[in-house]
Amino acid sequence: MKTSERLSDSYTDLARQYVDKVFEIVQSRNPGEVEFQQAVKEVFDSLVPVLAKKPHYIKQAILERIVEPERMISFRVPWIDDQGNVNVNRGFRVQFNSAIGPYKGGLRFHPSVNASIIKFLGFEQIFKNSLTGQPIGGGKGGSDFDPKGKSDVEIMRFTQSFMTELSKYIGPDIDVPAGDIGVGAKEIGYMFGQYKRMRGGFESGVLTGKGINYGGSLARKEATGYGTVYFVEEMLKDKDLSFEGSTVVVSGSGNVSIYAIEKAQQLGAKVVACSDSGGYIYDENGIDLSTVKRLKEVEGKRISEYVKEHPQALYVQGFSGIWSIPCDIALPCATQNEINENAAQVLVSNGVKAIGEGANMPSTLDAIDVFLSNGVLFAPAKAANAGGVSVSALEMAQNSARLSWTFEEVDSKLHEIMKNIYRESMNAAEEYGAPGNLVVGANIAGFVKVADAMIMQGVI
Repeated sequence: MKTSERLSDSYTDLARQYVDKVFEIVQSRNPGEVEFQQAVKEVFDSLVPVLAKKPHYIKQAILERIVEPERMISFRVPWIDDQGNVNVNRGFRVQFNSAIGPYKGGLRFHPSVNASIIKFLGFEQIFKNSLTGQPIGGGKGGSDFDPKGKSDVEIMRFTQSFMTELSKYIGPDIDVPAGDIGVGAKEIGYMFGQYKRMRGGFESGVLTGKGINYGGSLARKEATGYGTVYFVEEMLKDKDLSFEGSTVVVSGSGNVSIYAIEKAQQLGAKVVACSDSGGYIYDENGIDLSTVKRLKEVEGKRISEYVKEHPQALYVQGFSGIWSIPCDIALPCATQNEINENAAQVLVSNGVKAIGEGANMPSTLDAIDVFLSNGVLFAPAKAANAGGVSVSALEMAQNSARLSWTFEEVDSKLHEIMKNIYRESMNAAEEYGAPGNLVVGANIAGFVKVADAMIMQGVI
């Protein structure tokens, strides 16, 4: 063995030992936070070749620093329901990393929200935001409040109480929240109004996902779904494949799912299934998106109502069965860990060619291993679903300049950003010995920019 090869092996061993040591610290400091630990492990496993090649990251304790939030905020959110009862929820905001810009990340209102969920989302956001090429750091927030079944007045009371506390920690140059699961234009509007009322000024850049008539950006609601499809489109092109004529399954029926369906259909795909938390619909003729949009965006009904208008379609209770439907392309756009190892194996056995993650961490680590080991093209969430935060950053830019771009201008910029994320991820994977592995490539490309900025700014 050559001396250079022995040195390379030595550095790799050192890097692996360092990664394992820091991950043990993460486990001991964050007991029971399985989602956060999963997100950290997925990133750490990709970074061994970087740390071997650039050992100064080890000397600078960069992993110990990057895995610890700069600030973790938890607060009480009291509010009164329509029956006059006092309710108390818990609010969160994790301000994870501001090395390349103000904290940026959505707010999630869902009963499952806890510290682990918020930290996993915030940690992922660091690297996702880095990949966009925009000057934004990583953050995330939310509450265990469930907006389902609540009246508009109850939602307004809750969001006003939530913002009363959150307002102490955010600002256009500090932390810029946006929407996520359970937080749409209505919730953002109520929060913006409360923030403006308390601050006594119109700081349009404090929130993104705003209404168009008070500082929002065109193409924002479409951005995550469109961006996912744009990214997958680039991945398919490299293998002489396309959406044209492909059968696609999309989980979920919220913003991400609806606009992933829309863009996939525009590119010539036949989308045959989508879902909500109650179950999924299968329409072998192709989903009628206008019906789904009306049911979900206008009427707020369950996806099961679809079959009443389209009797040829099938509704199945329960969510997980959607991945047993044969398809060429699967776009998981619902929630974290929706595809486990068994579901991944079913998808592979049914001939799936590509997976594009529109949700945050929708595939378990075991599922990802199944896809990669079977040669399935895999677009990881932190790259593929970066379209939403990309357009949020474009919304911030428009707010700062006090102007508005057309839908076509924003969509064009989004398309270019997603192409750049794909190419940078592929280049990083190639440089560090994992050609074609976008999980490794996206993690490395996002990490290096943030790590270098942290080192330049001293021990912070």
